[in-house]
Amino acid sequence: MLNIRLARVEDLTAMQACNLQNLPENYTMRYYLFYLLSHPQLSYVAEEGGRIVGYILARMDDDGGDEDEAHGHVVSISVLRSYRRLGLAKRLMIQSQQAMASVYNASYVMLHVRKSNRAAIGLYRDTLGFRVHETEKSYYADGEDAYVMRCTLKKDAM
Repeated sequence: MLNIRLARVEDLTAMQACNLQNLPENYTMRYYLFYLLSHPQLSYVAEEGGRIVGYILARMDDDGGDEDEAHGHVVSISVLRSYRRLGLAKRLMIQSQQAMASVYNASYVMLHVRKSNRAAIGLYRDTLGFRVHETEKSYYADGEDAYVMRCTLKKDAM
């Protein structure tokens, strides 16, 4: 049975392995640990029989920006290929967004996505209600541009 639960420190190795298997952007264990410990209510794992098959790593942004509104940021999300198209990414995103709104009173969430990642863009835009806010040129290490996407969080619906 597939289960979504809060990520724990002991899940980090499996989260990193999931990332290494699926994504071109790879992070150090220190990176995962920093975000998990900074905002432990925002990161979740999908597991089946004790095996981590997907995760979301998220944080709250406090960069001050042009807006004073509290907002969340999806740092990384990944689901193993054999577990895709089961709604896990959507469930992970919703869990994290609900926590952003209820725990931190976030008004919106943002993320970066490769311009070429049509499947992810479709999920974010068509299923979760994200909109392209801007494009960051050469955001990724290989020089690909990223869309910065944002979604308003509806606190009353969460």
